[in-house]
Amino acid sequence: MPTLCHRPALSRLPADLIEAWRAVPSSVIADQLGGRGHTDAAIRPVRPFADGRRLVGSAVTAWCEPADYGPVHHAIDVAERGDVVVVAAGGRQDAAMIGELLSGAARLKGIAGVIVDGAVRDVATLAQWQDFAVFTRWITPRGPSSMERGTVNAPIVFGGVPVAPFDLVIGDDDGLVFVPHALAEEKLQPSLDRVHAETGWEATLQATGRSTVDVFAVPARRDV
Repeated sequence: MPTLCHRPALSRLPADLIEAWRAVPSSVIADQLGGRGHTDAAIRPVRPFADGRRLVGSAVTAWCEPADYGPVHHAIDVAERGDVVVVAAGGRQDAAMIGELLSGAARLKGIAGVIVDGAVRDVATLAQWQDFAVFTRWITPRGPSSMERGTVNAPIVFGGVPVAPFDLVIGDDDGLVFVPHALAEEKLQPSLDRVHAETGWEATLQATGRSTVDVFAVPARRDV
């Protein structure tokens, strides 16, 4: 069966909305979503992010059957500049779903990055690219063995989180979070407000030496 490439019902989020989310770390978003949007912590970036950078973009989903990476090719083909290719490979470690060649092609298109709930390879090269982010659960030298099945731009489950095409992907050194398309505008201002509040708390703690119990208004303890 050939790879099935779906046409998403929703459009990509506005570029200015996506850009505004770049100011929000994954930790703040995870809290704002009540712990429902962050992926399995075992899925990590292949290199640390520098200078507060993070991966932000619209999800283009690819669901891969064991050892088949056809959907990754097609997802890169239909993805646009700034998108994130989201590869659901069942958490398997037996075959890499992407390496230097496919990642390089995606990078040339201006795709922001690829995240894999499975394995990747060629990480010595991937880790050098500061303009292209890669997250993965595993690293292995073994490549895939077929490219003829799976789906693109259909709903998937990635690292325990349901993901639909054009949901918002945000990743940094703390991990990955997905913001559902329908909540991206609603959750932005509360998230920005929390970032501002945390900056204020940090400044207060640094300047005054006050207790965190006081600054965070922690309920009183009972000494026994």
